[in-house]
Amino acid sequence: MSVKAVIDTNVLVSSFLSKNPLSPPVKIADAILDNKFTPVYSQGMIDEYEEVLGRDYLRLPKERVHAMLAHIKALGEAVSPADSGEDFSDPDDKIFFCTALAADAKVVTGNIRHYPQSAVVITPAEFCEILGI
Repeated sequence: MSVKAVIDTNVLVSSFLSKNPLSPPVKIADAILDNKFTPVYSQGMIDEYEEVLGRDYLRLPKERVHAMLAHIKALGEAVSPADSGEDFSDPDDKIFFCTALAADAKVVTGNIRHYPQSAVVITPAEFCEILGI
């Protein structure tokens, strides 16, 4: 697998909440579980995933969330990001951007406006095109 990507939490949340099996977030979640690319992560991202995906009001299926995070940690690429120096409207997004930079990977997000303009940042639909799914 030569394609590497950092998956923003909003893509995972959307994948769990979507009723459309053909939506880009669902396709990306399936691609993670099918080993169609290498998910890149850092400990800060895992902390964010656990906090957000565990929120009671989302009512996400705990077994599926646990399985997804276990898969990412077991088969993904762990990196230690450095500060990129950019400012973020949502400071929680910075860890995803910096992790992608550290691994020479893309950030896949549904919130492009939260990130600096960069070729590193792409939408779920764009990532699906890259993967051919």
